[in-house]
Amino acid sequence: MRREEVAVLAHISTEYYVRLEQGRAPRPSGDVLAAVAGALRLTGAESDHLHVLAGTAPNRTGLHRRDVRPSVLALLERLPQTAGFVLSAACEVLAWNDLAAALMEDFGPLAPEERNLARRAFLRPQGTDTALYGVSDAPEFRLNVVMQLHATAARYPADPVVTGLVGELRDGSPDFARLWERHDVHAAPTLTKTFRHPTAGDVPVDCDTLALTDRDQHLVLFTAPPGSPGAEALALLGVLGAEAGRYPRRAPADNAHPRVSRLE
Repeated sequence: MRREEVAVLAHISTEYYVRLEQGRAPRPSGDVLAAVAGALRLTGAESDHLHVLAGTAPNRTGLHRRDVRPSVLALLERLPQTAGFVLSAACEVLAWNDLAAALMEDFGPLAPEERNLARRAFLRPQGTDTALYGVSDAPEFRLNVVMQLHATAARYPADPVVTGLVGELRDGSPDFARLWERHDVHAAPTLTKTFRHPTAGDVPVDCDTLALTDRDQHLVLFTAPPGSPGAEALALLGVLGAEAGRYPRRAPADNAHPRVSRLE
């Protein structure tokens, strides 16, 4: 491809593009680099590398991933005495195991927008904590949700699911709008929390979150030390979940919103 063609596709002048190639132009903006990456048909990894070389943060124009890697789905099934689920960049629960469904709720019958933990945290009925499953760290959880969505909106500025979610939360929750305007970027990680379960009572658990970087998702795991009250409560929930039957365990494998399918 000739320089003139790249410049036209990137909506910049040929002279400016030549100066960029030769390193004689001022540092380009993220928008200019994104346009050049698009004109050159770079992959996501190549585009990110271009931004790193230029010293700017990548500008993403794609959609966040909602399909969960099969090996992660299998891992959820094999984890003993662990409540686990996969969270998208937009805070939607994408996959879960039986113990997570017993501890939190059966996500299977819910529509995709109802499986979104940001909505559950900020758009619940006033004065109730049912959408937060009685967690002990509800204020900290809400703050972390806002910070995650700030980062997600920066990575996926053209994703209508992300922009729509942020707009809905800002319009529907004064608390979210207030936290959003603070632009906080860092919070202490949550290492432990307690769920108040209607059957098992208080369930204290350790909380670990593992980044699934290839799809910009997170694997959230709730465990408890052997012999602890939390472990006994999780064991009880495991029995209750088994008696209730197998739950549907994953959301649709694409960015649309069809019905939930069962993981066999």
